[in-house]
Amino acid sequence: MHIDGYVIPVPEAKKQAFLEMAEWFDRAMIEFGALQVVEGWEKDVPEGKRTDFRKAVMAEEGEKIVFSWIVWPDKATADAAHERVHEDERFKAMTDVPFDGRRMIFGSFEPLVNLRSE
Repeated sequence: MHIDGYVIPVPEAKKQAFLEMAEWFDRAMIEFGALQVVEGWEKDVPEGKRTDFRKAVMAEEGEKIVFSWIVWPDKATADAAHERVHEDERFKAMTDVPFDGRRMIFGSFEPLVNLRSE
């Protein structure tokens, strides 16, 4: 298993636009081999004393935090999917991305613990 994780500041007023973009992108990731995609919209993101999700992405007034992850069978599948989506004409045609991608944080992770309820 391999996991890609994202934290994204999204203007609250652009929630619907983000959802529409995420639905296309997430379906493409599933089509290209992802096992699961989760997009979480901020519900309770407390301010930390030293750092927190908002500080990590320099969230501005009126922005909400999106916490997302994609589960892949392996890193090779994830890498190939990211390459394919960036070559997709729909991706290339996106001109009005509903968030500031320069403040998005992301990374790839190898699971250390993977528990599931029965």
